[in-house]
Amino acid sequence: MKKTIENLTPKQIVEELDKYIIGQTDAKKNVAIALRNRWRRMNASEEMKAEIVPNNILMIGSTGVGKTEIARRLAKVADAPFTKVEASKFTEVGYVGRDVESMVRDLVEQSVNMVKTAKKEEVQVKAAQAVEDIILDILIPPITKKAERARVGIPEEVGQTEDEQLNERTRESFRKKLKNGELEDRKIEIDVKSSNSAPIGVMGGPIDDVSMMNIQEMIGGMMPRKNKKRKLPISEARKILIEEESSKLIDMDEVKDEAIWKAENLGMIFIDEIDKIAASGGKNGADVSREGVQRDLLPIVEGSTVNTKHGTIKTDHILFIAAGAFHVSKPSDLIPELQGRFPIRVELESLTEENFFQILSKPKNALTKQYTAMMEAEDVELSFNEKALRELARIAFEANSEVENIGARRLQTVMSHLLNEILFDVPDKIGPNAKIVIDDKMVQERLAGLVQNKDLSQYIL
Repeated sequence: MKKTIENLTPKQIVEELDKYIIGQTDAKKNVAIALRNRWRRMNASEEMKAEIVPNNILMIGSTGVGKTEIARRLAKVADAPFTKVEASKFTEVGYVGRDVESMVRDLVEQSVNMVKTAKKEEVQVKAAQAVEDIILDILIPPITKKAERARVGIPEEVGQTEDEQLNERTRESFRKKLKNGELEDRKIEIDVKSSNSAPIGVMGGPIDDVSMMNIQEMIGGMMPRKNKKRKLPISEARKILIEEESSKLIDMDEVKDEAIWKAENLGMIFIDEIDKIAASGGKNGADVSREGVQRDLLPIVEGSTVNTKHGTIKTDHILFIAAGAFHVSKPSDLIPELQGRFPIRVELESLTEENFFQILSKPKNALTKQYTAMMEAEDVELSFNEKALRELARIAFEANSEVENIGARRLQTVMSHLLNEILFDVPDKIGPNAKIVIDDKMVQERLAGLVQNKDLSQYIL
């Protein structure tokens, strides 16, 4: 059974996050409370429901300690729409760059896709049956259908001709073959609807995203949609036809309404690199522009109405999680109004050598498990002993201390250097059914030189 926000307590949410993220207990607790508070608000009295506002979170920590991963996994746990934006990509209104409202439009788009996918799964069986009939009609066209017989005035009790009976038997035989997957490689010709949206150039002044989307939709609606004939194997044609039939069976107005509700009540927006728009003290041109972006962000975080191509959305109850390293600037360098909108401050700890060891061995998506799965695809058994993992953790931690601290991302570089030779040799030199055990000696042999030469490691690691 899929876990939902209703039957997940804060403790269970932390347990779910523990499967993928090592350490950072304080941050996990705070996001778990924030997530559970959303369910509490939705189940509060009608009078208080509108009054309860989310406690937005500001995560402070260097790169690679798990800020983005915590937010992303939290959204998956809650089955909530989630979008990640970088504050440094935004510019003050009037300058070239993305406007802050685009992150809300991205969230709604994500929400619509989630709801549409869920609705398509509900009608999958019905769509599959319709597609089976379409493919069958292409392979063995029926001689006369019941509706056709009725139209020309042939009573139902009148028996079918020999040709019609033979046609029916042939169709049933092919239907069985289709169900058994015997005709997957056979090619058929189908009509594919081509997209009628075209890039539009606008003369004159700048135009905002919503206006551009509305113009494209309006022109797209006026232009007739052309059908394009394509000859494809049944396996590929089925995918295209199921997509088309599923779209016919779902009500897009219902999808949009549900998506807007989901985005407003469950949506999460992760604003990364918020420290990059914090003014560092002076009021030079760059700092004035940064402050402008903060002032543009403020109404969105406080709660406002944003126009999207799917309808208007209120941002009052969207959960905002902001994150930044704050090496140069401090959270107090943000404008006071914006600081007040992120009342929960969480400082993420730098990763220790023990953390690195756990990251390599415990999470469901650990790098060691990813490489093992890739080797399994080649029928090669790859395994790591504990000493090897300890040595990898030590080298990664040492590289972070001496070169630059990039957190857990250092492990990807170290693992790549360790295994590149093996990945290259499979399957040419190392064939199927081979067993490769990575031990501490192999780790030392392949990686020792990189850490010893600090000047070189600045470029390689």
